[in-house]
Amino acid sequence: MEGEYFLIGGWPVQFLPPHSPLLNEDPVPVMTTEHLAAIALELGRPKDKARLLQFLDEHALDMTLFEQILTRYQLTEKWLTFQSQFLSDQ
Repeated sequence: MEGEYFLIGGWPVQFLPPHSPLLNEDPVPVMTTEHLAAIALELGRPKDKARLLQFLDEHALDMTLFEQILTRYQLTEKWLTFQSQFLSDQ
């Protein structure tokens, strides 16, 4: 344990109770990285943005799957804003 996280394979993992359709979509006991990244984008807190940047830095996302999830949950505009704020120099 490290604060509210479990460290699994060196990654801080937080367990979330399902409280929205996005959280309920992934039927496996452990969410995909793409779903976790979409949830981080949806929440938008500084720690969530840092987590999303960490996923991107580690090339941990299947971008096609991630963008499909963003489209399904109307998060594309948030993603474009995030990209312009944090990824515009890449």
